[in-house]
Formats: sequence, C-alpha cells, structure tokens
Amino acid sequence: MQFCVAVDEFLRFCTLERQLSVHTVQAYSADLRDFRKWLKFDVAIGDVTLATLKEYLEDMVGSRKLVVATVRRRFACLRTFFRRAANKEQCADPFANWHPLLPRRKRLPRTLSRTEAAFLLSFRNAELEQVDADGNVFGAIVRLMVVTGMRVGELCKLRFDDLSSDCAVVRIHGKGARDRVGYITDLGLRTDLQRIIQHRRKSHVSVGALFVNRHGAPMRPQSVRSKLRRLAKEAGLDRRVTPHMLRHTAATLLIETGVDIRFVQRLLGHSSIATTEIYTHVSDQALRVTLERANVLGTLAAI
Repeated sequence: MQFCVAVDEFLRFCTLERQLSVHTVQAYSADLRDFRKWLKFDVAIGDVTLATLKEYLEDMVGSRKLVVATVRRRFACLRTFFRRAANKEQCADPFANWHPLLPRRKRLPRTLSRTEAAFLLSFRNAELEQVDADGNVFGAIVRLMVVTGMRVGELCKLRFDDLSSDCAVVRIHGKGARDRVGYITDLGLRTDLQRIIQHRRKSHVSVGALFVNRHGAPMRPQSVRSKLRRLAKEAGLDRRVTPHMLRHTAATLLIETGVDIRFVQRLLGHSSIATTEIYTHVSDQALRVTLERANVLGTLAAI
C-alpha cells in the first residue's frame, strides 16, 4: 500500500472508529504530512525502514533543529501509524526493535494565582453580560470552567440536557469519546445555569446547545478565547489569559486545597495519573504558606 493511501485510511480510522478529537486528527495529519514531504516522493509503507526513520530524526534534530517536543510528537504519531499498519499486516513495524530515547521536557502549566482568579471572577463587564438576554452568560462560562476544569472544546459541546435538573451534575463529552461527570457545588452558578436553560427552552433553539452565539449556533472555542482575553484585559490583568489556563487553575486550586490527586484526575478526564501529577509541582503558593506557618527558625530560636 502506498504511503499516502495508508495515511488517508489511518486518519479515517482515527476519526470514525477511535473518535479522536478534531485537534488530535489534525495534529496526526500535519505530522504525517511532514514525513511525506521529507520523503520527497510517495513510497510503499513497506519501504520505510529503520534507516529511513533514523535519517528523518537526523534531519529534524540536526538540519532543521526542531524542538524536542515537536520531534517526540512526530515520532509518537509515526509509531502509532506503523504499529496499526503492522497489526493489519500491511508492513513490518520499523519501530519494532528501536525505541528512540528523546528527552521529555516537563513544562509547568500556566495558571492564574488565587488573587488573579478571584479578581477575574468578581469583575463585571456590561458588554459581556449582554451576550444573552438572561444576563451574565459569559461570567457563568468562566466560573463553570474554573469549577469543572473542562476544556474549551468540551464546554462548547455542552447541551442543556447534559445538566441535571438542579444543575448540580454535568455530563462532559471528553476526548477520545470518553465521557465523565462534573459536579457544580456553587449555588449561584447553578442558578445562573438554570436561568440559561430556561431561556434556551423558551427560545426554541433547535441545536440544543447550552451556550450559543448571537446567531443561535453553538458557541465556538475561538469566540470563548477572544471574549476571555477581552474580559481579562478589561479586568486589568497583565497576562494573556486563555481557556486552558482556567483548566490548569482549576486543577492547581483543588490540589492546593488538599483534594486527592486521583479525584482531580477523574475531574479533568486524564487517562493516566502521570498527566495529573504535573500539578503537584505548581502549588508553590501552598508550599510557601505551609513553610511560613512552620517557621522552622522561629521555633528553634524559641527553645
């Protein structure tokens, strides 16, 4: 089978059978396209050997000097692609006896401090509140993301029948067709969500989306990003605030409060707890408060 044909079939498999997110499929497509471009001409997948992969690695690291994260991602994509092809007996797996040891850089997630988060949530912007006739819709969006840690794509997929009647429980449609449950304990947020649902039902919006734009279509992630940037700027925050920062902030605040990391893993929808463990390294504020309370030198001086 030619490489281009195999790639198209692999991407259809990822989309239809594995039901991976659009962003994941797009990333796979871009990585495989880069490899195809490097090959310079279409080849049969069986002609890709270990030597071919090593030359590709040398080109990315030596000639193009790509960052390690990009190289790791592209090789992870190729490994998945060839493993499936080998399982379907389309070719031998060139990764079978080779496991490149590329360094993994652990980047700390960007979060809002407690002060920044509190200031953002308490800020009121009249223009944003008028997005919907029910009032502070975007304020509800921000609070919902901080409470549940959901991704912006998951937020935009929410339908009003994904919430329980009292809006205390929300069903989140996660990546890879993995659904999970989030819990909303704040009574004020529950009230706002109930108000929004009532408005949706009265307006007879056919799409059934919880959050819609001015045209009645489901709100798009880019719209949430732009509105959040504008809200943060109006609130006087110096940093560029993104929806994913709210997800990171939700996880960090929970861990700082003492919530078991396994519960945080379930809330965020991580398939591996190793992904969640990165948030244990960003709780510097909690560490500082604990050390100040311990006051080691002060207790020694008092002896």
